[in-house]
Amino acid sequence: MLRVAVVGHIEWVDFVAVERFPVRGDVVHADAGFARAAGGGGVVAVVLAELGAEVDFFCALGRDWHGEAAADQLAHRGVRVHAGWRQAPTRRALTLLEEGGERTIITLGERLQPLGADELDWDRLRGADGVYFTAGDSAALDRAQAARVVVASPRARSALEGGGPPIDALVFSARDRDESQWARRIAHRARLVLATEGAGGGSWRGASQGSWPAQPPPGPARDSYGCGDSFAAGFTFGLASGMSVAQAAALGAECGARCLTRPGAP
Repeated sequence: MLRVAVVGHIEWVDFVAVERFPVRGDVVHADAGFARAAGGGGVVAVVLAELGAEVDFFCALGRDWHGEAAADQLAHRGVRVHAGWRQAPTRRALTLLEEGGERTIITLGERLQPLGADELDWDRLRGADGVYFTAGDSAALDRAQAARVVVASPRARSALEGGGPPIDALVFSARDRDESQWARRIAHRARLVLATEGAGGGSWRGASQGSWPAQPPPGPARDSYGCGDSFAAGFTFGLASGMSVAQAAALGAECGARCLTRPGAP
């Protein structure tokens, strides 16, 4: 079985389906609501498990109800959670889901991230086929680079800005202003830089160049939350299993399209 790790962050997200996005001072009706352990790291970990990988997830959680619930939910979905427990509260988010798939996210609290100094079972990274890195300090990134393949998100920011060994790939959304800016600052650390463009597919540059088309979703669009993270999960799985860049990107596109048809994180 392929072994893939995630070093990153979790947010406890309340998803609320609304008839339309409210304007200032407005009142709108919510059709449905539910809560999930999500965030960039959480989504990737679950998608990797759904693809059949053995998944270790290194993260940080507040020692509170939301942190305990997130760890339990991820474990129930096949993810081995290695959590550095904090006194600070687990980060939360509110996501409004509109008809047609658009989502609007409001985050609450500081993002918690794993530290290389946390007493976690980091030795499991030494035998991993791949790792996806989305949050952590530079020491946590050093730990992650024990894996055979390293893919990262620009949301890792400060851990990637300095010097150090190159990573195999950096994946970001070309339609996200913050991610695009961060990606430009840290592109020098990556052998490959992949820019996703939603329904426009995406492209990569670096050690090689190419592009991939978007995949048609297998059903009606319901929620775009987590589509980019799902692409990153599929791409990481593919690269770690020995696929070419084009093949790994195609798998990522399939995962992103499937996510679009599912309400909430996968």
